[in-house]
Amino acid sequence: QIPQTIHDDIIAHAREGFPLEVCGILGGTGESVSAFYRMTNTDASNEHFMMDPKEQFAVVKDLRAKGLAMLAIYHSHPETPARPSEEDIKLALTPEVSYVIISLSDAAVPVINSYKISSGKVQLEAIETIV
Repeated sequence: QIPQTIHDDIIAHAREGFPLEVCGILGGTGESVSAFYRMTNTDASNEHFMMDPKEQFAVVKDLRAKGLAMLAIYHSHPETPARPSEEDIKLALTPEVSYVIISLSDAAVPVINSYKISSGKVQLEAIETIV
């Protein structure tokens, strides 16, 4: 479950970063997202991303202080569909979090999908946008 405001923030982040990939972290409790963190893509690439480790540590510390958990890692695909690439699958090392991908391949209609990825297996998850 993602609040509409955070859903909109994720799309805005992807559009602002275009043509490069953007990335970030979503936090919350249970299945409900309540926190949104934009991260720096230190790779500055349109084909892959790497989060700044110092920023990641600060986010984890902030989530813990707020009693929240990391629920998802998100990133954009500026020119390809909202599904994990082979590299995304290979680098998905945290099976308990969701991997949210935003596609801007059709700039007029961004697509957001969420996946669980574990041991190379990819499972699409439903996203419920909460008003």
